[in-house]
Amino acid sequence: MRVINKCIKEGELDDANGKAFVVEGSNNAKLRVQFFWPFRGDYWVIELDEENYQYAIVGTPSRKYMWILSRRPKMNEEIYNSLLQKSSAKGFDISKLIKTEQNYPQ
Repeated sequence: MRVINKCIKEGELDDANGKAFVVEGSNNAKLRVQFFWPFRGDYWVIELDEENYQYAIVGTPSRKYMWILSRRPKMNEEIYNSLLQKSSAKGFDISKLIKTEQNYPQ
């Protein structure tokens, strides 16, 4: 599948395109993501809104990196705080998390 990462870097929109490969036997919860050959990284879906697929927590097995992803620019604060608690309980250092303002043109 195609992966597109976007961020605002020094006031400019920056993006990276990659490919994701499902790890066999993971029930689609573990991905190997490649932004440039030959390097791939492990991205594990560790929490998912199973009702509407509106949010997910994706992290690395080392717990060094973690992202809270949302389909909407603004996430319900209660849900966000719940996801922070779940991430912390799974061993992620949430003090390093940067909450991105989603106010750029889509």
